[in-house]
Parts: sequence; C-alpha cells; structure tokens
Amino acid sequence: MRNRVLSKKVLLSFIPMGAIIGVFVLKPLVIMLIWLEFKLPANPDVPLPTYVVNNMLKSFSFEMILVTLAFASIGMIIGLVFWLFLKEVAKREQMIDFLTNQPGNDLAALIAVGENDTVEFKSSMRWDYQNDKLNKVLEVVIIKTIAGFLNTRGGTLLIGVDDDGLSLGLDKDYSTLKKKNSDGYEQYINGLISSYLGTDLCAKINIMFHQLDDKEICRILILPAKFPVYSQNGNKTQFFMRAGGGTRELNIKEAMKYISSRWESN
Repeated sequence: MRNRVLSKKVLLSFIPMGAIIGVFVLKPLVIMLIWLEFKLPANPDVPLPTYVVNNMLKSFSFEMILVTLAFASIGMIIGLVFWLFLKEVAKREQMIDFLTNQPGNDLAALIAVGENDTVEFKSSMRWDYQNDKLNKVLEVVIIKTIAGFLNTRGGTLLIGVDDDGLSLGLDKDYSTLKKKNSDGYEQYINGLISSYLGTDLCAKINIMFHQLDDKEICRILILPAKFPVYSQNGNKTQFFMRAGGGTRELNIKEAMKYISSRWESN
C-alpha cells in the first residue's frame, strides 16, 4: 500500500476520481444548499429531489458546462491534496520502519552495534548516576540529542542504556516522576519536546518501551524535520546536529551554512 501511494501512477487515479466526486457529489450538495437557503424553486410543487435531478441533467449543456468544469476542477484539487497527504503518511511510515529495524527487530542487536550517527545511548533522562540524585540538567541533554537527530536524518535514542551498552533500566527515572510508569515517562518526554522544541515536533517522535535483561528501556524514534529545529532553553536559542556519532552545537555562521545546504537547496 505504501509503495502504491508513493507511485505517480496512483496520482492518475486520484485526479479523475476527484473530478467525478466534484461533479456528482459536491455539485448536488451545493444545489441542495442553494435550494434550502433561498427556498427555490418558485414553484413549491417541485420537490427538492426533482430540482436536483433536473439541474444535474443540465450539467453538460452549453450554458452549464463552465459550472460543471469548475466543480470538476475543485474535485481534482481535492484528489491531488489527498494524494499528497497519503504520500506524506507513507514516507513517515517508511522512515519509522527503517528506524525501527536498524539493524533489526532485536534491541540487543541494535545495542551491540553501538552508538553512531543514527543511534545514541543515554543512561537516564533525570537521574544522575554519578552523584546518585535527581539532575534536571540531563533533560536538556536528551532534548539536545533529539534536536540533533531532527536536524540531520533522524535516528534512535535509547534511554536506560549506558555508553558501554549496559542495560540500566528506567526505575531511577521513574522514581523522580509523579506518574511512575511508562505512560508518565512518555508524557514527560513529550512535555519536554513541547517546551524546548515546539509541540508540533511531537508528531516527529515515536516513543516505545522494551524489556531487556529484566529492565525497561525507552526507545525514541526520531524522524528528520522538514525545517530547521531550534532548542529554546530560557533566553538561549541553540541549533544542534549529529556528527561523528555525537551531537554538537553549531554557532550562527555554521548553522546558517548547514541550513542552506540541508533545507534551502531543496
């Protein structure tokens, strides 16, 4: 289905189908609305169905052909818009499939490959293992990584796994939340994304949870953004990208050059 939606050949079926809908669905609806709004026809003995049928029979007459073509054009535009929408949905699903399956469905295999341009490990989102306490600065690190993936070509962020690939789980993070489970964790992540990056970007993020070595791991799939994504940390606006298996911040000059090559050239 996804491959068919992406095919231009399918467009050839959506456009004529839209024209048919425009003429035989939209036009009768408009005729009925006009009848109801202006209490037409002048002869009250002509019922609404008869009025609609009579007008539709004239659709391809000389005096009505331009109106009919107008409705056909509107339908064709609707068909085109619907095709574009399905195309974007298909692209999103394909990207999710790609990220979900790198290098396969086995999470252990993904961790074994190690960190790279499209995979990053984080021990936690809020719990500082080194100092054994809550540290909200780590939230900014998570946002930095997500922003970097958004601004590059997407990727996978695993939370609950240290740099060496050891499974630490999410229990420590859960203990810092009001809702101490995966639902609360997902809500909190989405809240961070909304606050730092923008609510609309939550649609680019898929959050799921897996069991590994009797520990729960958070897996975040990030799709590449269609526009530059900036992180707003208080009064500080930052731009991040993935490079060399890590996330780095670009200065204004670097960011402008990268944005020009990444988006403006498309």
